[in-house]
Amino acid sequence: MAKKKTTKKKAAKKAEKKDAIPKELDDKLPPEVKKRLMAVKQNLDKFKKSIVGKFEKYITGIALLPPPKPKPGEELKKEDKDKLNIIVLVDDTEPHKMSKAELKDKLSAIIENTAKETDKNIIPETVLLSEVWQNCYDGKNDLVQLLAMAAPIHDTGMLAAIKISEVHKNMVMKKFEKYIVAYVLAGSLVQGRATPESDIDVFLIIDDTDVKKMTRAELKDKLRAIIVGMGMEAGELTGIKNKINIQVYILTDFWDSMREANPVIFTFLRDGVPFYDRGIFMPWKQLLKMGKIKPSPEAIDMYMSSGEQMLGRVKEKLKNIGTEDFFWSTFTPSQAALMLYGIPPPAPKETAELMRDVFVKKEKLLDEKDIKVLEKVLQVRKDAEHGVKKIISGKEIDDLVTSCDKYLKRLKKLFTQIEKIKQEEAVLHTYETIVTIVRDILTMEGEKKISEADIVKLFETACVDTAKIPAKYCRMLREVIKAKKSFDSGKLTKNEIEDLKKNARDLIKYLVEYMQRKRGRELQKAKIKIKHGEKYGEVTLLGNTAFLIKNLDAEERVMEKAKINSDGSLGPLQKSNIEEFEKALAEAKIPQRAFIKEPVFDSLRKIFGKDVEVLVQN
Repeated sequence: MAKKKTTKKKAAKKAEKKDAIPKELDDKLPPEVKKRLMAVKQNLDKFKKSIVGKFEKYITGIALLPPPKPKPGEELKKEDKDKLNIIVLVDDTEPHKMSKAELKDKLSAIIENTAKETDKNIIPETVLLSEVWQNCYDGKNDLVQLLAMAAPIHDTGMLAAIKISEVHKNMVMKKFEKYIVAYVLAGSLVQGRATPESDIDVFLIIDDTDVKKMTRAELKDKLRAIIVGMGMEAGELTGIKNKINIQVYILTDFWDSMREANPVIFTFLRDGVPFYDRGIFMPWKQLLKMGKIKPSPEAIDMYMSSGEQMLGRVKEKLKNIGTEDFFWSTFTPSQAALMLYGIPPPAPKETAELMRDVFVKKEKLLDEKDIKVLEKVLQVRKDAEHGVKKIISGKEIDDLVTSCDKYLKRLKKLFTQIEKIKQEEAVLHTYETIVTIVRDILTMEGEKKISEADIVKLFETACVDTAKIPAKYCRMLREVIKAKKSFDSGKLTKNEIEDLKKNARDLIKYLVEYMQRKRGRELQKAKIKIKHGEKYGEVTLLGNTAFLIKNLDAEERVMEKAKINSDGSLGPLQKSNIEEFEKALAEAKIPQRAFIKEPVFDSLRKIFGKDVEVLVQN
């Protein structure tokens, strides 16, 4: 009781804020009309505050009625023009010691005296909420129409609900009257729990017993879309912001739900107030009240068993959460951490151990307790799969939530730590790769002493000043070295690291291509072109080994090798391959000039024949 009283106090305060005359209307009114309205408004406010102050518990709405219409052929009397017809809506849903008639008489007398003391032109009419509903039960709509047309002075939510429902009902009936069986107001409003913020719940029953041109489902969907759209339109027309919830039922489904004892439908029948009824809803309501509408034995059995079924589903959901949800919420991010570190994602059963080896033992970034969380989650999943664990309790779920939450927060920090490690590795790898390539190039250019401090200066002198390499690549080399120093001092941002890697890729690509071109030209000096008969062969002298191809035009070249003796002759031929040749090529130091001793020619004649012709390129 106290809670309801507090709610109504809040509702009254909110209602007072809505009572002011709109400024736009006030600015347009003539002075004499404005003066009259201000006086009327002051008196109505005084009357409202007095009534609400005395009977706040009961007053659910106060509204100004439209002026009465004169009889045909007569004019409205002057005294009638000044009258302010007020309707006071009283909530009598709670039990009282006095009868409804006594309650109405007592309140009416006090309200009328208050009106006379405030303004003799205020003519109040007290209406009980039960009277409004009884009119609806009797198929009379005059009171609802009157309340819908009235201008609210004080409203705890009921007047707004009646207005928008009546407007919406009229829109629906105008378009679909032959289909509508009943239009019913339901929900908290008719249960005596109305507030200014209450949703407005209505439901409609559509007659689908004579549908021929479409299926029942199509009829329901088609009408529902239009009817819900009308609800939005009614909200715009009335200016009422409360959400109107519209449920549309087809008659056959509604009937089935009654037979199956659907609690929602029973509640609709018990509490619902019909704003329109073709003659079906009220008989159902009375039959339910009389206890004549009873659920079938099948429905009773279904509802009795539904509890166990629902509890079984809850247990199954808890089990699924404990096995699958926790598993994927921890193992997938763990695999992502390993992937970020540079390790391919392992199988789930290997993930925990690999996380321990990498991040606990090697990098010392995680603790053993973190890995225990993964192992616990995996063990719960295994036990459930093998039937060892049939039920997972709510406490176990809570424990898993807590531990997994801590683990994922720690994993988030781990991602940052891994990124830092990888950034450091990337910067160091980039720097060392570029420095190594530059050293190799300088060595190829004849430089012997190459210190890290002088590498940029030597590169500029040997390669840029001689116009062998463009100057921009020297600038890029300086930027790489500068970035390495900034990174060592912790001043290099993540974006700058990405820019460094991009520029380094371009620099490495150019320098490698430069080395390949230069080495290719030098390699030609170590090659001997051979013509024997109609075939062409090739001999490459690399250190103490000669690599031979007898037929360059063959579809599948056969590579052989022979040791170069101290007198220059070639030893016995042995099988070789391109991989061995490339390895020897990478390790060999190719001289600026190749010197061939006379015995090598004798060896070539033995290998290629007496008619061999030799071309040496220098």
